[in-house]
Amino acid sequence: MKHRVILDTDPGVDDAMAIALCVVHPDVELLALTTVFGNVSVEQSTRNAQYLLDVFGAVDVTVAAGLAQPIVQPPRPHSESVHGADGLGNCYDKTRNLNPTAAYATVHPLSAPEYIVEQAKKFPGEITLIAVGPLSNVAKALQLEPALPELLQSLIIMGGALDEPGNVSPVAEANFLNDPHAADQILAIEWPATVIGLDVTHKILLTDTHLASLRDKAGQLGQLLWDSSRFYVDFYVKKGAAMQEQEPACAMHDAAAVLYMLMPKSFELVTGRSRVVDSGIALGQLTCDLKGYDYPLPHWESATDTTSIAMKVDANPVRQEFLNRLYAHHDT
Repeated sequence: MKHRVILDTDPGVDDAMAIALCVVHPDVELLALTTVFGNVSVEQSTRNAQYLLDVFGAVDVTVAAGLAQPIVQPPRPHSESVHGADGLGNCYDKTRNLNPTAAYATVHPLSAPEYIVEQAKKFPGEITLIAVGPLSNVAKALQLEPALPELLQSLIIMGGALDEPGNVSPVAEANFLNDPHAADQILAIEWPATVIGLDVTHKILLTDTHLASLRDKAGQLGQLLWDSSRFYVDFYVKKGAAMQEQEPACAMHDAAAVLYMLMPKSFELVTGRSRVVDSGIALGQLTCDLKGYDYPLPHWESATDTTSIAMKVDANPVRQEFLNRLYAHHDT
């Protein structure tokens, strides 16, 4: 089955992995990259989207620029310590002799939220929206069109951590911390969404051996993923967050959200009323009521039980699907 996809993204090393998979996979029709602040500024994330589409040979894919800051709280610092100053591990122009300030794919005149709404109305019930950055664009699109949940086929979110410790606080994942109000607005309403968070993404690791094989077997695309991952892997190793069989490794967070769409049976989900904490020491924490109790608190009265959260994954076949699709693309 062909999946018609809009990828809402803040590229980002792991975003580059997700974009590469969407570009090469025969079952994905990538309509657009809609960009948002997060790992970098929205201006940089838009430039990165253009750059990646050029390197990956997909300049016909639309790019639409979105929100530059959260919908309520002040903006937080970008993730330069994780993704590098340029968001791609400081690897601009290592893969090709390109000017990173040039516009390779034309930026759509509509904003990202406006574009999402336009395409949802143009293809009702057909688009899977995969949001792998802060959920600001999605919240704004919902404000513009309250019927958006009925117009989309599905919403897949990379964000949050339920049982797994957070990666930007003991309880919070970066995308949810960067705009907790947007995340809470989306999860609290009756909008069937699937959350692919750290509970599963920390279990799907790419080792240096995997990344070197992409460099050697997946052409220019693989070379860029190798180059951009050097900074990213170093961060994981220094943090002590990702080693597999004593080999340096990194998580492929955003690509995991795409792989859930393609291989849903490899993931085990729980469903319940979900909220995201939008203030205090637990800012950005994903919470989920799995008991269905009648709590004496107002926060849960309006929450619906339409959010599904991935808690387990069969990591080996999921990772192998990612690698095989990139190898196969180079062979065609």
